Amino acid sequence: MPRIKNILFIMADQLRWDYLSCYGHPHLKTPNIDRLAERGVRFNRAYVQSPVCGPSRASFYTGRTVFSHGATWNLVPLPIGELTLGDYLRPHGVTTAVVGKTHMIPDRDGMARFGLNASTDIGCLVSQPGFDPYERDDGLHPDPLLKNKGGKLRYNDWLRSLGYEGDNPWNDYANAGEGPDGEILSGWYLKNSNLPARVVEEHSETAYMTMRAREFITEMGDTPWLCHLSYIKPHWPYIAPAPYHDMYGADTFLPPHRSQSERHDPNPVFEAFMGMEVSQTFSEQGVRETVLPAYMGLIKQIDDHLGRLFDWLEETGKSKDTMIVFTSDHGDYLGDHWLGEKELFHEESVRVPLLVYDPREEADATRGEVCNDFVEAIDLVPTFIEATGAAPAPHRLEGRSLMPLLRGETPADWRDSVFSEIDYAFYSARETLDLGPSDARGYMIRTESWKYIHFKGFPPQLFNLKEDPDEFVDLGRSPSHADIRQTMHNRLLERLLARKNRTTMTDEDVLGVRDKESRSGIIIGRWKETEAAE
Repeated sequence: MPRIKNILFIMADQLRWDYLSCYGHPHLKTPNIDRLAERGVRFNRAYVQSPVCGPSRASFYTGRTVFSHGATWNLVPLPIGELTLGDYLRPHGVTTAVVGKTHMIPDRDGMARFGLNASTDIGCLVSQPGFDPYERDDGLHPDPLLKNKGGKLRYNDWLRSLGYEGDNPWNDYANAGEGPDGEILSGWYLKNSNLPARVVEEHSETAYMTMRAREFITEMGDTPWLCHLSYIKPHWPYIAPAPYHDMYGADTFLPPHRSQSERHDPNPVFEAFMGMEVSQTFSEQGVRETVLPAYMGLIKQIDDHLGRLFDWLEETGKSKDTMIVFTSDHGDYLGDHWLGEKELFHEESVRVPLLVYDPREEADATRGEVCNDFVEAIDLVPTFIEATGAAPAPHRLEGRSLMPLLRGETPADWRDSVFSEIDYAFYSARETLDLGPSDARGYMIRTESWKYIHFKGFPPQLFNLKEDPDEFVDLGRSPSHADIRQTMHNRLLERLLARKNRTTMTDEDVLGVRDKESRSGIIIGRWKETEAAE
């Protein structure tokens, strides 16, 4: 196949897989994202390696599981030795840049050990992690956090140039509403979610990031590029600019997906998460009804801006040599299963949309098709490597290229399960369970029929997905399902043992070691001088 020249890698933060019309939402229409599905492949069963921003993204960027790369939560740095997208593509001449969020923090201890700082070219790449930070913005800038970081944010500078006053327009305009007497009502409080943001729509974060992505692509000219357009929304603060703040009402909301039976003698870890403040709040009457207009409106806004970006790519002819990928880093419970946020392993949290448009003729046969094979976040790095012709790294990468699936060919040995994990040491649930920081771990393995979740120190969870697709009936302590649990536990162990940890030597080099020993005169165990055995 001819090589792909450019890649537009789009990620929406905290976007549920089922909140797009191409994935079946009956009321939230996303025609531009749907257009991408019509021109490419819609992967119906895509899963993240962890349902938390930082570790999920680290897996998207490294092609390795959290168990392997070690960035287990948002504030845990990716170790300096881990390679990311830019490290694979840049030697091949592909400028690899981020516009928006990565939620990754630098390994400052590792950088200091090698005398690196972010002011140098290599230090900047290592700290970003591997991306050129064309427009790095993680979208988490309340006043105290911004001041601790020195008060620097390019988006704030841009807003101030447009007349938005104050030290932090991000906080006071883009993510706040206004009361009847002109008072600022913070979008951090869920009760304000249905208010219009104080910023006009064309100056919102979504509009700004789309503009900056277009500027980056224009600046690249004929230079090959990967642009990671990483939208900050629909992640909280849940607040949308007009007219998106009130496009959706009660008649468009999906009912809460939860059952009273889930609250009867639940798994201890599940119970601890149900007891967290965010879960308690989202379980109260009226909260979902206040938040959903903003959540859905923010998704609609992303779709509208992507429509304009896609049109521009077509007008300029760039769509002919640009692979476009759309996905999310995890979902959002929104009160389903009596939970808020993400973190655990129900489909609402761990399953994501994934659309891939390959402009080459070899992908024509699969345009508009739906792929039901299991795919994972770690599959994108090897896909991008193969698409651009960059050097493969099977000794390090744990995902598999999606290229055969994009051509309509499912390899006989394609995976029949997906894996995800959580380090919940950073949550109040750990304190509720009286666990040490190294003991709050959970691991999921999901097959066609079963989902098994192992919690260190607690009973597992088990769901029969054929008979209970809602995941309401936990069979983790059912005596009659002991054999199934053991089988799934063994499969989980096999996946954990399959990690790639010999990352500094290729498989080819491993196979050549014995020959090199013989040629160098290293002789082990031979009785007398004789010709070497074949």
